[in-house]
Amino acid sequence: MKEDIFRKSAIFVALGSIFMVIIFAFLWFQDSKKVHTLTLVTGEEEGQYYAFGQALSKVVNNHDNHIKIEVVQSQGSQENIELLQKNKVQLALVQSDTIVKNSTKAVAFLFPEVFHLIVRQDSQINNVSDLEGKRIALMPKGSGSYNMFWALQEHYQLDIDKIKTIVMPILEAHQALEKGEVDGLFRVVSLENSTVIQLLQHPQIKLIPIDQGAALKLELPALEVMSIPKGSYHGGSPNPAEDLPAVGVRAVLVTNKKVNREVIFEITRILYEARNELVQEFTQAAMIEPWNENPHLGFTFHPGALDYYNQGNPSFLVEYAEAIGLCLSVSMLLISGIWQLSFWLTGKQKNRADLYNLQLLKIIDQIQETEDLQQLNEIRLQLLAMLNEVIIDLDKDLITPESFQSFTFPWQVALSATYQRENVLVRLQNKKPQNVNEI
Repeated sequence: MKEDIFRKSAIFVALGSIFMVIIFAFLWFQDSKKVHTLTLVTGEEEGQYYAFGQALSKVVNNHDNHIKIEVVQSQGSQENIELLQKNKVQLALVQSDTIVKNSTKAVAFLFPEVFHLIVRQDSQINNVSDLEGKRIALMPKGSGSYNMFWALQEHYQLDIDKIKTIVMPILEAHQALEKGEVDGLFRVVSLENSTVIQLLQHPQIKLIPIDQGAALKLELPALEVMSIPKGSYHGGSPNPAEDLPAVGVRAVLVTNKKVNREVIFEITRILYEARNELVQEFTQAAMIEPWNENPHLGFTFHPGALDYYNQGNPSFLVEYAEAIGLCLSVSMLLISGIWQLSFWLTGKQKNRADLYNLQLLKIIDQIQETEDLQQLNEIRLQLLAMLNEVIIDLDKDLITPESFQSFTFPWQVALSATYQRENVLVRLQNKKPQNVNEI
């Protein structure tokens, strides 16, 4: 009767193990063939965000045909964050001064963007304080450039009623400045932008310094004190004629924390390891910020990006090899133990060896459940003491040589399982984050 019960249990365990292996293999195969399509919201089609998005999409597709990035335009950072938080897009480009929620995670800090105050020579604007009474073109509402102008206005204590601001798309603003329809324009953009280079070729147009960067940073910590180097926009007749004080922010690639961890890992890897290809498509990609562990104001990183920055986690099978090996070993041990018990209990139900093997099964359960290294060491000592006791029983003829041989196999597997479990626990402890700073 007991033999039938154990035999049926063994068959049930074996079939269950086979079923789990089939399910795991199916899921792995399905995931390996899946194409992940992500939408990246950028900025105006004529702007840098859109150009970078197109470059990133192309390079990612060249390196991984399982990831497809669709690039869409927008009015800028504010709209991008709203779309991301509503789960209408999976990736977004924003300025580093953008206020984000905890659900928004950074992937990478990209190229710097500098405040550009560009005016006409005949506008009598020589510094920011001269903007009162002038016509100033601003980028579309919701863009980072639009928002940063008002931060500038507040810092310099300009009378808002004395400035005529006109919101325009990028190209219209440039054309209006060339035609004299506005006295100046304000735009946050990376250095050596092609449209700005073209605009500054006009003899009646010049750059104005923003010389209170350090003070602005006190009010807006996300800002960076920068300069526009001499000759950035023309080398022959240097424009600007000398290093021009400035302030700026940095473009940031962000995502939602729910986006697939492995997909974000792969995008981050390509972003850094295929940098040369990205620079060929978008020159400013050469200025992408290297990874560092210093916290960035307002941003925490997506786990997939951190996996890459921390040298990347191994594949699932490699990372959890010890745990999988332990489970398989325990499963095989249980199957083997049940079969052995079915034979041992047929003729020797009272044999001392049976009691030892039953104790082994209980110890296996303890090994699987323990989360404490000290307890695991005590179990190992218990196994060694049990072996010593069995050897003494064998010497006293209290168990047969056959029973001893049947005992040694599961005993060896149980001892091996303690070391495998120890490796798993040590690895888990090492992977626990030491400190998490979210600002």
